[in-house]
Amino acid sequence: MKITGTWYVKAMVVDKNLPKEKRPRNVSPMRVTVLDGGDLEAMFTFMKGDQCQEKRTVIHQTEEPGKYSAYGGKKLVYILELPVKDHHIFYCEGQLRGKPIRMGKLVGRNPDMNLEALEAFKKFTQRKGLPLEDIFMPVQTESCVPDSD
Repeated sequence: MKITGTWYVKAMVVDKNLPKEKRPRNVSPMRVTVLDGGDLEAMFTFMKGDQCQEKRTVIHQTEEPGKYSAYGGKKLVYILELPVKDHHIFYCEGQLRGKPIRMGKLVGRNPDMNLEALEAFKKFTQRKGLPLEDIFMPVQTESCVPDSD
């Protein structure tokens, strides 16, 4: 499974513990690189007010293929390959202010929506017990460039 490179977020689902106003409406492409030892770093940018912010997260390999941990084990990240070419699901389980939170992202190598991949994402969402009506399609944006102070 080749996971490095640029990924476009096509659809997302978040459980009820993340209020709607906290859900991202716009997303930039996510860039995944392999670090020494096989861990991964995921990086994306976003606008906070009029400031470009960069978010980097290192996810550590576990014994289980496709399963990673982040933030000192507080968050688990699963990367699932879909039968649809160049599409994966990034699925996270963790805690937010003491409450369990789950989030899934359908990602692909290009920004165009693939209906077959979306259908697979909907089935995954149902298997995880997340409501289909909570699936949303964030607007694709270009990566911004953070100020280097």
